[in-house]
Amino acid sequence: MEEYIKNIDLQTVSMQTLAFIGDAVYNVYIRCYLAANSNEKTGKLHKESIRYVSAKGQSETIEEILNLLTEEEKAVYKRGRNTNITSVSKNIDVVSYKRATGFEALLGYLYIKGDKSRLDELIDICINKLN
Repeated sequence: MEEYIKNIDLQTVSMQTLAFIGDAVYNVYIRCYLAANSNEKTGKLHKESIRYVSAKGQSETIEEILNLLTEEEKAVYKRGRNTNITSVSKNIDVVSYKRATGFEALLGYLYIKGDKSRLDELIDICINKLN
């Protein structure tokens, strides 16, 4: 994994790619959180995870933590939010979808940057805000 990560240049990687990575990272964190706190069947865990990892949940989450971000993190979020999006789910409005994309790009950025402590901190805050 380290070999792949070191080949991603944070100066040139697209925001959509960072959002793609961030979405997966957030999904893993949420699934681990839910598994650690519940002994439910995987179908029920999956349904519960949607509350967190859906574009609606991510949009609400970023609005809750935006004031906690550093200037660098806000800049990444804004670049991700403002990226050109060609399709949007029918279940969410464009503004919320863009906020969710910015949130995912931020998480992808922190992951690729290797700032696991900040990633852990922000996701922990997100989980607590949604509970």
